Amino acid sequence: MIEIPSDLHPELVPLAFLLGNWEGAGVFDFPGAEKCNFGQEVSFTHDGRAFLEYTSKTWSLDEAGKKLAPLENETGYWRINKDRKVEITLARDSGVVETWYGELADQKPQIDLVTDAVTRLADAPEYSGGKRLYGYVNSDLMWVGEKATPSVPLRPYMSAHLKRVVDPREWAKDLKDLPDDGIAFFR
Repeated sequence: MIEIPSDLHPELVPLAFLLGNWEGAGVFDFPGAEKCNFGQEVSFTHDGRAFLEYTSKTWSLDEAGKKLAPLENETGYWRINKDRKVEITLARDSGVVETWYGELADQKPQIDLVTDAVTRLADAPEYSGGKRLYGYVNSDLMWVGEKATPSVPLRPYMSAHLKRVVDPREWAKDLKDLPDDGIAFFR
């Protein structure tokens, strides 16, 4: 069940399934770069205004699942209008800024997105656009991204499976009658 915060802007209710902190892993594979598994932390927050603030950090993983090096970081703002059209402004640590447009699917928490505009700093890597699909499946957040450059046509390059990170203080606040030692609760 998705809990909708009382101070969430009414326009954002259809995106409430994104709210929170997410962690997980995925696969990165694009021509010209080494294929790798990666870890990811994503956060969707709000401050009562009509947008969600988004941050994502990724890093490559070794075979044992240990962090090796930063991969890609993003930050941005997600909006949705009354027609379920999603609009995103996104900045990447590589020097790329994007505008994304998409739509929230009917009757399911799934968002299809495509870039509308891409700007790059002079030293930023080649990039001409992309597509993304986000879905809320069995309480998990899953996504796949496609990427195009002037020399590589649009193709999948990253995908991940993320689980919501639950702050124990959130579920523990309902355990007011728990004895100090906590053991009696489990008897």
